[in-house]
Amino acid sequence: MVAGLLPPRSPGPAPDGDGNRLLVGLDDGDDAAVVRTGDGTALVSTADFFTPVVDDARDWGRIAAANALSDVYAMGGRPLVGLNLLGWPRDVLPAELAREVLAGALDVARGAGCLIGGGHSIDSPEPLYGMAVTGLVDPDRLLRNDAGRPGVPLTLTKPLGVGILNNRHKRTGEVFAHAVAVMTALNDKASAAALEAGAVCATDVTGFGLLGHLHKLARASGVTAVVDTAAVPVLDGALESLRAGYISGGTRRNLDWVRPRLDAGRASEDQLHLLADAQTSGGLLVAGEIPGHPVVGELVPAVAGTTLMIR
Repeated sequence: MVAGLLPPRSPGPAPDGDGNRLLVGLDDGDDAAVVRTGDGTALVSTADFFTPVVDDARDWGRIAAANALSDVYAMGGRPLVGLNLLGWPRDVLPAELAREVLAGALDVARGAGCLIGGGHSIDSPEPLYGMAVTGLVDPDRLLRNDAGRPGVPLTLTKPLGVGILNNRHKRTGEVFAHAVAVMTALNDKASAAALEAGAVCATDVTGFGLLGHLHKLARASGVTAVVDTAAVPVLDGALESLRAGYISGGTRRNLDWVRPRLDAGRASEDQLHLLADAQTSGGLLVAGEIPGHPVVGELVPAVAGTTLMIR
């Protein structure tokens, strides 16, 4: 969204060599900014926050931290330090709940070897939480969303469906522990496996859903992405919940956004909504094969007017 609000970049080199230091910026909507430090390494910087997706405060903190850290992993980096970003309705919700949110986030950050160095809080009409995260990455081993090439398979490292189950949770109060487990799982091992396999192109699947993030990847890479619907992993209960009407407005908007560039083949609307389901702390989508994770499609030469094809 931010990329669309900024004025177009002027042609020619950036002043003071900034264009050489900023390896990844807003141009292709990648997962994080990457800046060369000059000593053979690069910094990865990202920020993410959102309103609660679950009722349990500690779980929300854990999910939000894993989600913020994921952007660093999606670039092939290692998180170093995070800053808490907290908005809290202090006259409505007790401070103890905010402490639970921060404690959950700290648990996940410690598991990632990421320090928490402070942060910022504001009085907010509704609760918000997330993190700004800085990490390190080898500039010669970046995972980018513009480096996809035809003939490369696509691997997805987490199942889809958390958006649908979260929506059902909000409306019914039902708790889906398996969805929480997926959202709180770090993408560190998947990132390391992608680098070990020689991958150079990846993104994480979050709010734009699989179709939205894959559309961005294909557009940035100048290719078309083919999705094998039958191969896409799905959380237990997600399809049934979708058919029962637990679809978020964000998921519908995701599908509307990609539909002009989508060849849906024989896919049903239910299948398309599942592929467009707005994820929170989803898996990595990697151009390449990763042992132990399903291949869900492939990249092919660009088809005019089409970034996505469903089979």
